[in-house]
Parts: sequence; C-alpha cells; structure tokens
Amino acid sequence: MKLINILKFIITAIVILITFVLYSNVAVYMSGKSGVHAVSGSPEADAAIVLGARVYKNGGLSPVLADRLDTGIELYTEGKVKKLLLTGDHGQASYDEVNNMRLYALEQGVPETDIFMDHAGFSTYESMYRARDIFQVKKAIIVTQDFHLPRALYVAQALGLHASGVSADKREYIGEDYLRLREILANTKAVLQLLVHDKPTYLGPEIPIWGDGRVTKDI
Repeated sequence: MKLINILKFIITAIVILITFVLYSNVAVYMSGKSGVHAVSGSPEADAAIVLGARVYKNGGLSPVLADRLDTGIELYTEGKVKKLLLTGDHGQASYDEVNNMRLYALEQGVPETDIFMDHAGFSTYESMYRARDIFQVKKAIIVTQDFHLPRALYVAQALGLHASGVSADKREYIGEDYLRLREILANTKAVLQLLVHDKPTYLGPEIPIWGDGRVTKDI
C-alpha cells in the first residue's frame, strides 16, 4: 500500500510539473507575440533595453550580441529612444559584457552620456526588474532575437513596464535550435519568478534613465 501511495504521489507531481511547464510556455508566447515592431515602426520610448549575451575573452562581441547592439543603435539614431540601457553579466572581473557593449556603442558614435550600463543584469528577469526599480524606466523598447523576445516582453509587461520589442535577427546563428529549446525551461523559470515575486541578486540606489549615463561607469 505504501508503494502505491508513493507511485501516486510521483505521478501527481509529474503531471503538475508538466502542466506548469505547458502553462508557462503558452502564457509567455501568447503574451509575447504582440508589441513587436520593426525599427522604423517602433513607438518612441525612454530607452532601448539591449540585453546582454556572450562576449569573447578578447572583448569581442558574439554575433548575437553585436546584432542586438546594432539594432539598439539604430533605434537611437532614428530618434526612437533617447537612451540605451545595456544590461548584462558583469559579476566577475574576468567577464564583462556591459563595458564591452558600451565600447561598441561609443565606436558607433553614441554619446557616453546616453549610454547606461546595468552591471547586474544576470538574467532577463533581473534586467527588467532593475530597469524598472533602479533605472526608473517607464516605457521601453526591448532589443533581442526572435527566440528570446516573447519571454523578455512577457516579463517586462508583467513587472509593469510599458514595453514593446524589436527583433535583432540579422543572420542565422550557430546553435539557434538549442537556444530555442532552452527557452522552454527559461520561460518556466521566469513565470515561477514572477509568481513568487523573486528579488534580483542586487538592487541599490536609483539611477534615473533620464540622467547622465556616465554615472554607471566603473572603469
């Protein structure tokens, strides 16, 4: 009898888990399908939130990240946004996404006063949370690839940001099938974080996005 009860418990737990995974992914994709525009058709916003991705040891940007930066810079040069919020992983001195993103934007002619860095954007959820609470962003254009946009938009909107999105897809990416598959678990994690009101790894004092981006420099 005890074995039967244990099996029932295991089966019930598996069913609940599968149901939650399915619910999370349907919710993310249904919500995240709307609000995606081309650069030219984007509404104006406070800032473009450019989400971080892999940076090589020599400081070079991966194709995924370079395309995100190029798209964010297009939004800036066309006057769709007044500021760029570059958010990514700078949790270790030996790995720095955001300063390399900043250097790339500077090379493309974006004034340093209009470039903000979020050094603690360790996940999409944390980037959106900190954009709202630290950088005081109200209206944003989120810049990332198609496979990532639904989750980014879902999280941003659930956190109260008035957010639209622009796809940064400019080519085919190595490992894109894996990245799309990974979104299944990432979507589930994001919905869970929202349900439990998870806090970011770091918060801190407010740095309003309408100010001077140079205050976010650390080197």
